[in-house]
Amino acid sequence: MPFALLFTVILAALVVFQLTLVFGAPIGRFAWGGQHRVLPRRLRIGSTVSVLIYAFMAVVAFDRLGAIDAFPDGFSVVAMWVIFGYLCLGILLNAVSRSKPERYTMTPVVIVLAVLSLLIASGVGTMAHAI
Repeated sequence: MPFALLFTVILAALVVFQLTLVFGAPIGRFAWGGQHRVLPRRLRIGSTVSVLIYAFMAVVAFDRLGAIDAFPDGFSVVAMWVIFGYLCLGILLNAVSRSKPERYTMTPVVIVLAVLSLLIASGVGTMAHAI
């Protein structure tokens, strides 16, 4: 379960980051292409949605590893692979960002999340795996 814990800690840090953007922090160069110092309303809404996605991802990870029972059998297995794919796409999008701060900060973060999600999706660290 250490993979899910680390995965969730990183997601929690991203939640804090996104919430600071939602509330107008002048750090927009690290997100959404880095085109805005302070995010406009539509991107603040996007950051709010990101917070919800991160929470869902954390619940799926813990469900996949058997630490909680939040979803029907099999759902978290498929959902975790979808999350892995989503994060792989995130690596590409961050790597090609025009914003150097976003590219150099967020790309490594998403790489770590993708690796952790791959381990979780593969079932490494599941409760059944530990037995």
